[in-house]
Amino acid sequence: MSNYRRWFVPGGTYFFTVVTYRRSPLFWDSSARIILREAFSKIQENYPFEQLACVLLPDHFHCLWTLPAGDARYSMRLKRIKEEFTKNWLKHGGYHAEVTDAQAFRGERGVWQPRYWEHVIEDEWDLEAHFDYIHFNPLKHGLVESVRDWQWSTFHSYCDWHYPPGWGMTEPTTYSHIDDFGEPEGF
Repeated sequence: MSNYRRWFVPGGTYFFTVVTYRRSPLFWDSSARIILREAFSKIQENYPFEQLACVLLPDHFHCLWTLPAGDARYSMRLKRIKEEFTKNWLKHGGYHAEVTDAQAFRGERGVWQPRYWEHVIEDEWDLEAHFDYIHFNPLKHGLVESVRDWQWSTFHSYCDWHYPPGWGMTEPTTYSHIDDFGEPEGF
């Protein structure tokens, strides 16, 4: 079994990619989007973090968080968000894929992939690159013809003051070191 190492920086800013089990497009369903938003809110209320950017796609989401000073427990927050979503999604009749006996033994339910991708933001340039990656992602996946057309993104909170008019009509060069999964090329 692989030995996963995570980099924990108290008060750090992190980029995450979290994917549904077998890339199931759960989030085309409006009730799944609502349940996920409620899960985020509940966990954020109990375990604060600042969400700088986020995009929700049919089968995954990307987000940028800054944790409180002295706190590096992002893995607990993501775990709780996934658990809260799964509990309420299944309670409301949401579907899940079959899992192996070993996965069931570990408590996996066929809603989320067991792991996620995280990256510690190293500097302003890295922050901007991941910020742009998040907001350009719906266009990159061919879901819209303009970044402005994707409803489930924090892009709309920034388009009047951070992004110039017409941003996102062509692929930004800021994130050329990030591949399709939010991972550095060659990972």
